[in-house]
This record gives sequence, C-alpha cells and structure tokens, in this order.
Amino acid sequence: MDLITPFTLIAVVLGISALASRLVERSILSFPFIFIALGFVLGESVTGLVEIHPEDESLEIVATITLALVLFLDAVRFQLDGLGKRWLIPFLILGPGTIAIIAAGAGLIVLFLGFGFYIALIGGAVLASTDPVILRDIIREERIPRSIRQILKIEAGLNDLVVLPAIVVLIALAGSEGRSAADWTRFGVELMIVGPAIGFAIGGGGSWLVGKVDAAIGIRREHQALFGIALVLGAYAAATAAGGDGFLAAFFAGLAVVVLNTSLCDCFLDYGETTAEMAMLLAFILFGSVLSGIIGEVDLLPTLALGATLIFVVRPVVITAVLSRVRASRDARALIAWFGPRGLNSLLLALLAVQAGLADATPLLGAVAVVVVLSAALHGASTTPLANWYERRLLRVTHDEEREATAGELFSDHPEDVPRITPRALNDLLNGADPPLVLDVRTRSAYGHDGAKIPGSVRVVPDAINEWAQNMPRERRIIAYCT
Repeated sequence: MDLITPFTLIAVVLGISALASRLVERSILSFPFIFIALGFVLGESVTGLVEIHPEDESLEIVATITLALVLFLDAVRFQLDGLGKRWLIPFLILGPGTIAIIAAGAGLIVLFLGFGFYIALIGGAVLASTDPVILRDIIREERIPRSIRQILKIEAGLNDLVVLPAIVVLIALAGSEGRSAADWTRFGVELMIVGPAIGFAIGGGGSWLVGKVDAAIGIRREHQALFGIALVLGAYAAATAAGGDGFLAAFFAGLAVVVLNTSLCDCFLDYGETTAEMAMLLAFILFGSVLSGIIGEVDLLPTLALGATLIFVVRPVVITAVLSRVRASRDARALIAWFGPRGLNSLLLALLAVQAGLADATPLLGAVAVVVVLSAALHGASTTPLANWYERRLLRVTHDEEREATAGELFSDHPEDVPRITPRALNDLLNGADPPLVLDVRTRSAYGHDGAKIPGSVRVVPDAINEWAQNMPRERRIIAYCT
C-alpha cells in the first residue's frame, strides 16, 4: 500500500464520521455497517481502489492497536463498585453462557461450513465475542433501566477476557505438533500469568507515577492523555517481548487502574475514546476491503444461515437459560438475549488465526465478516425501535428491573427491614427547622398514572439513584417515597 492510500482512508474516516454523525444516529444504519460497506465498495470486488489482504502488515498494525486500546478502555470503564459482592450475573453470562455459545457456534460452523475441529472451535469462540461499539447506543439509552444496561455493559466489557485466552489456546493446539509437556506448561504460565502480571504492573505503576509527577511539578493535560496511550502500547509491547499475550496485558493494565483505585486524567479517557473510535472505523474499512477480496472463498448462503441461527436462536436460548433466576421481566430478558452483536472484536480475533497461518483461517475470516455485517445491520437497526417498545412497556406496567440500581441486585430479595416513616411524621419534619430532602422514586408507570406529588420533592427514577447520590452531601437526611 502506498502512502497516499492510508492518508486518503483516514481522511474519509474522519470526514464521514464527523459530517454524518447526526444522520447516522437518527437512521437505522450504524457506523460499523456503513464503514464495512464502504470498505467493500473500495475493495477488489467493486472498484479495486483499495487492495488489502488478510496478511497485510498495515491491517495487522491497525488491528493490533485497535484491539489493545479497546481492551484497555473496557477495563478502565469497568465499575467494580457497581457490583459489590454480587458476581453471579457476570459469572453466569461470561462463564456457562459464553462456553455454551462457543460450543453451539462451533457445532454450527461444522454443520454449515464443514470446517475442521480446531478451526470450528476458534470460529465459535470468535463469534461468541460481543461488540461494545454496536452496543454503545443501547447502553447509553437512559430509557432502559440501569440494571439491564449494566448487564449488557459487563458482557461487552469482559467478554473478550474469556474468549481471547480460549482462542490463543486453540490456535496453539492447532499448531501443537512436537510440543512437549514442558512446552505447554511454559505456554500456560506465559499466557495466564506473565502477560497479565506485566500489564497490571505497567498500568498500576504508570497511573500512580503520572499522578505523583502531576502533583509535584504539573503535567499538561494533553501530555497526560498521551501518557495513557503509552501505557497501552507499553503493556502490549512488554508482555509480547516477555512471551506473554499483549492483548491480555493491555486489559489488565486498564484493570489495574480500577483495582488499585488510581486515576488517569479524564482527558485521557476523552482522547483515548476518540483515538479508539478513529482506529475502529478505519479497521472496519480495512476489513470491508479484505472481505471484498476474499468474498469468493465464502459460501454465502450457508454463512448467512449460520449467522441467522446464532443471532435468532443460539444466543436467545442460552442467555434466557442462564438468566432464569434473574428477578427481571420477560421484556428485559428478551432485550438482553437479543443484544449480543458481533462486530470489530470478532474480526480482530479471527485475524489472529490468519496471522498464525492456520489452514482455512482466511475462509473463516470471510465467514466471520459476513456474520458481522449481518449482525451490524440487524442490531444497529433495532436499537431505537426496541428502546421505544420497552419504554412503552415500562409506562404501562412496573417491572422489577426498574427498582434496582445494579445488575447484582436483580438476584437479591427486597429488604424487609427498611426504616419507614408515617405521613404525619414526615409532615412534622418538613415543617421543622431542618427539613429532609424528599425523593420521589416511583417507577415510570406509577409516576405516569398518578400526578399527585409531595410539594418540594425531587423526582429520581429508582435505577438512577446511584448516579444521583454521588454528588450529594452524606450528612443530608433523605426520605424516599413510592407507591
């Protein structure tokens, strides 16, 4: 690829994403779908303006930077305090749920596409990865109760922590001829200990260091933002040089910032998300161009049948089963079961098999790209209509998920020992010298059906209490009421 081509692609990415951002938000199309389609049109099958092959070094560089940065940001944004000690939901989704989807996906790949054992398992793991980019719109949708959005956010943020090691191990098994027990032991230590340990040390130590230096002599905000990028690339490079997995290191570098309660400048999160956005959209164009070149190797109808079965059957059945104990409405379970989009992460993970030189890895990448396009179209188009439908349901009937602020609380019973106050006692307090703050925490349907309210009360929907309380003084007396 000459120098003009990447410059042109970057210009196209920045220009289209800026000019069309508002139109895309209002349409049924998503940016991933648009940029994959654009890359396909630019590729060999249509115009031939961009020729990118799966083994192209420029694709590897963009893919590596993108995946490392996405994993780091996912970990930094993960909120441990939102779960407390209730880890059952993430365990169910990321454990039995992901394993079941991998197994079902592998079986379907053998059935529809006829791939061998290892490449089918790799494909099943790749297609079990959910994409935070396509999920972003529904996670930001405040009409959806916070507990439900948190379940989807946990899955999107931590899913690759389960999928990535599985893919690395399967790739190693596929090329394991001649490996001894000692070789496998060393491989396991490097994968599960060396990489994460190096990433955790660099992320925790680096964020602590920049905080100390900033407090002592000051660091400009733009340079703090650049330092965050250095942590990501440094964790990846150091772990890879030591024989570990650089992507796991990038994730654990971000996790260290959360676990050790250090802090990165909010300027890094803004800058890092902007950089990741640009890299992701560029990667979508490149993968679209790759698909354009290898589409002839894809058995299209069986691949579309594979994607449809995964989207409409496998995920809904598995997620509905693992969340059977969740105290949530059928509407909420259906929403969670539907929103498991495949996106850039699946493409990036499939590329690892191509880089390893596995047989049938390129046709697998083509099949994964077709499934991603199908998912991007279906899930991207359904976000707004489903949010509207769910909002209408909430306005008619109160759902259990509305009453909880975190995902973990959907497994707990309602406490019976909550202190209560009579209306007369509340009236006396409100007329006293130090009146309390009264919160109206009625559910959406209850609030809509009854216009009466306590004078001076503040309206906060129950699932938004955590965010509201963060900026409130601890000594203020608060009394909440509902119906």
